[in-house]
Amino acid sequence: MKNKRIDFDARFWSGSRKHSGIKLIETFFQFNDLVMAKQMLNKIMIYAGKKKTTINEDSSAIFHFHQALRSFVRACYAISLKEKKLSIITYPENHFPLMQGSLSDEEYQTPFLVFQKAFAEYSIKDFNYYIAVAVYFSMGVFKNAEESSLMSPYIHLTKMLDAAHLILERRTRKNQ
Repeated sequence: MKNKRIDFDARFWSGSRKHSGIKLIETFFQFNDLVMAKQMLNKIMIYAGKKKTTINEDSSAIFHFHQALRSFVRACYAISLKEKKLSIITYPENHFPLMQGSLSDEEYQTPFLVFQKAFAEYSIKDFNYYIAVAVYFSMGVFKNAEESSLMSPYIHLTKMLDAAHLILERRTRKNQ
């Protein structure tokens, strides 16, 4: 595949147009710590499936998270396209199950697998659609939420958040 430049569409929420995949993920986690991002994604998912209630969050915060998550997905895609793996050293002796999050042992050892698996199953466009549908249904009272079609992308997004955070953590350790 040619070295194609990906528009991360991050200017609105990050204030900058120019990012590499890793730099954008760093910026994402500066605005949204891992726990908060997973909680927000989880809330959106829960309320998307509830038929008579709406999410109890400020709509501007939801919109900001929506925009940041879309850019995050694009950054993960850009990282998955890298021909040479970024050098990430593993620390099996410091393995703590809580740090592993939603990742399997294999994904914890090689977090890039998470991105490869996610984008083998879904495109950026698919993830954009999922995020928009989940946010839309979480913010209104609807009778026909597509709850079952939201589960698999939700699991991939949760794993991508964990994998991206792990990659950044390992890069920080390596640079120290």
